Amino acid sequence: MGAEAWRAAFIAADAIEARHRDGDAGIWELHTDRWSHSRLICAAGLRAAAAVAPSGSAGTAARWAALADRIVAGTAADSLHPSGRWQRSPTDPRVDTALLLPALRGAVPAGDPRTLATLRTVRADLVQDHFVYRFRHDARPLQDAEGAFLLCGFVMALAEHQQGDAVEAVRWFERNRAACGPAGLYAEEFDVAQRQLRGNLPRAFVHALLLEAATTLAGAD
Repeated sequence: MGAEAWRAAFIAADAIEARHRDGDAGIWELHTDRWSHSRLICAAGLRAAAAVAPSGSAGTAARWAALADRIVAGTAADSLHPSGRWQRSPTDPRVDTALLLPALRGAVPAGDPRTLATLRTVRADLVQDHFVYRFRHDARPLQDAEGAFLLCGFVMALAEHQQGDAVEAVRWFERNRAACGPAGLYAEEFDVAQRQLRGNLPRAFVHALLLEAATTLAGAD
């Protein structure tokens, strides 16, 4: 890690330490809450930074790893659903596909029971025809509230790959890869019933997860 990157890591870690108990708008830019995804992703970042700390920085790495442990424990204390999965926030018991990302980024192990329970619930509650929705807005059918999020489809491919199911990972990848426009570009949403793109086009975060999933799955063999 270069000097500039190390300074940036220090700044980020200090900000996380000072503010990880605060609310924020979350990955989906909604109302302010203490979103589980936000906190767990901070823990993932701390673990990643600790793992590449320069020689002679063992004390700093240990402090960051300990902070990550505290954040995960705090999130589990107020945002673990009675079923054993992660829930969106202390006040929102719903599941969210974004809660698959902490395990992918290293906040918690792939084999952690909370990881497995969250993946099972996303499969059961937020999936239609191998497309994935972010979360359930209300009692309406999923497709009546918004389109499936293509970003989430590629996250599912990565999650299945992490669990060792290469066939299912490729199935998720190919299903969502095919949901592009004539120019090969992706919008943020896909209307499963009408088989058409919805929302902003093009959407960079969808393309980024497409590339990550393609690279990860290509290396599986």
